[in-house]
Amino acid sequence: MRMKQLFSSLVVGAAAVMAFSSASAADMTGAGATFPYPIYAKWAESYKAATGNGLNYQSVGSGAGIKQIKAKTVDFGASDMPLKAEDLDTEGLMQFPAIMGGVVTVVNLDGVTPGQLKLTGPVIADIYLGKITHWNAPEIAALNAGAKLPATEITVVHRADGSGTSFLFTDYLSKTSPDFKTKVGAGSAVKWVVGVGGKGNEGVAANVQRIKGSIGYVEWAFAKKNKMQHTQLKNKDGNFLQPDDDFFKAAAASAEWTKTPGFGVVLTDQAGKNSWPITGVSFILMHKAQADAAKGKEVLKFFDWAFKNGGASAVELDYVPLPASVVKLVQDSWKANLKDSSGKAIY
Repeated sequence: MRMKQLFSSLVVGAAAVMAFSSASAADMTGAGATFPYPIYAKWAESYKAATGNGLNYQSVGSGAGIKQIKAKTVDFGASDMPLKAEDLDTEGLMQFPAIMGGVVTVVNLDGVTPGQLKLTGPVIADIYLGKITHWNAPEIAALNAGAKLPATEITVVHRADGSGTSFLFTDYLSKTSPDFKTKVGAGSAVKWVVGVGGKGNEGVAANVQRIKGSIGYVEWAFAKKNKMQHTQLKNKDGNFLQPDDDFFKAAAASAEWTKTPGFGVVLTDQAGKNSWPITGVSFILMHKAQADAAKGKEVLKFFDWAFKNGGASAVELDYVPLPASVVKLVQDSWKANLKDSSGKAIY
C-alpha cells in the first residue's frame, strides 16, 4: 500500500547496505542510522524534485555513522543514540534531532495475528537473557489469557552492528529489568547472552521472517512495510498499547530538550497512559567547523526544507515530526555552532 508504493525499492536483506540517490560530487553525503532511513529517502526524493540537489545517504547503522562523521568522510552522521556532551566536545561535533518514531517487537509465530500477543519489558528481558525459552512459558501465557501459544522454542534475533535501535531497545529493557541492566546493559553495541544477529533493521526483519518462533525488534515503519507480527507492549503506567503515531507523540510530549546538552533526550519508558514505551529520537551529527561551508549549508538547507515541508511524509510513514518549538531551538543551535573556516556562521 502506501509504504509499498513509496519504497518499492526497499529490499529486506540481512547483508544489505541501503543507500539512495545516485552519488555525484555535488551531492550531500550522510551515513548512519537505519531507523530513519524510510523518511530520509522520501525527503531526499522530494527535495531533489524541488531543488535539483541530491543526497546520498548510506543506512549502515548508528555506530558506523558516528565513525564516518568522526573521520570526516561524510557531510553528516546519523545516530539514534545521542552522544554525550563530552564526546561531542572532544570531536568538535554538534548534534540535533531530526525525526522521532517508535521501535516495536516483532515475532514469527503460527496462530498469532499482528498485534495480538502481549509482552512486557521484564518478560522480553528474560527472553533476551535466555531465561524464557518457549512461547508457551507461564510468564507469556499469564499475559495472554485464551491465546493458543505453541510450545515452539524461541529464537532471539538482535542487531549484529552498532545500532541506535539496539540502544533504544536495551535502554528500555535496562529500565524495566534490573537483571538485564546488570547482565547486558544499555548501549548501541552490547554483549548479547543468546540469539542470532542481523545487520540493520532490514537484517533483523529478514531473520525474523525466516525463522519460525523468532522474536526481534525493528523500527515501526519496517514492521508495517513487511507486514510483520508486531506485539503489544505494556507501558510504564501499566497499559498495553499497539504502536501508533499518537502514542509516539505522547512519549515525546514531556521531553525536556533544553535541559539536555546536544538535545540528547531518551524517550524510553516514559510516564503517561498513552506513552509508547520504546520511542526514540534520531539525531544528526555535524562538525562545528565546516571545512566545506557550501556542503554544510546545503545539509542545513535540506533539513530546514524537511522541517518545513516534510511533515506530511513523516506522518504517512509513521514517524513523528519535531514540534515547531523544537525546530526553532534546532535552527538557533545551527546559528550558534556551525561556522566556516573564518568563524562565520553558515546558517
